[in-house]
Amino acid sequence: MWYYTAVLILVGCLKNPEIQVGAISICMNYQLWTLMVAVGFNAAYDFFLLSCFTISVRVSNELGANHPKAAKFSVVVATTTSAAIGLVFTAVALAARKQMPRLFTGDDAVVNETAKLGYLLAATIFLNSIQPVLSGVAIGAGWQSLVAFVNIGCYYLVGLPLGAVFGFKLKLNATGIWAGMVIGTVLQTIILFVILARTRWQKEAMLAEERIRTWGGNIDLPSIQENQEETK
Repeated sequence: MWYYTAVLILVGCLKNPEIQVGAISICMNYQLWTLMVAVGFNAAYDFFLLSCFTISVRVSNELGANHPKAAKFSVVVATTTSAAIGLVFTAVALAARKQMPRLFTGDDAVVNETAKLGYLLAATIFLNSIQPVLSGVAIGAGWQSLVAFVNIGCYYLVGLPLGAVFGFKLKLNATGIWAGMVIGTVLQTIILFVILARTRWQKEAMLAEERIRTWGGNIDLPSIQENQEETK
């Protein structure tokens, strides 16, 4: 939300700010509607499994219970399901990029400017159907600090500066500022995806067990080392 607010401030500094801000606001409204679905998978993913756990809690619980395969499976299911629904909203945004703005305004200038942002809006919708779920998984795995640094770097050190360059220096206006935001989101999604793809879930389960012991928790299930010895 802070990121979107910063983008609006940048857009408000452009020429003809009324039209530019109007177009960006319409796109952000539709984007936030669709983002609620992806955030819902982060906050209520296991609704589909008739459970009340969040994806973050689900991953942390599975790791703490020494179920690394279940944790990995949860990641795959949550990501693919959210991405599939994101594709639907992306298709709607592309198909209705000229008609959708008229739900918010009758000003032809604002409608035309919003339609120009339609392709970038569609890309943002698809990315944001994946990124919140990946962030939730990373948080559930205990990488809160890493996620924070990734967010700050991608959004505020890459996305906003590039948006300012595109919007003001290259005179691409709201389209350029939104393009910078998309680049920041792409970078964040790629980084999180690479981190998760290279994750060794068995090792993360061992680290979760160590954290439980460190903080005085009780482990009723057999430890990972015992399971490995029995397997051997």
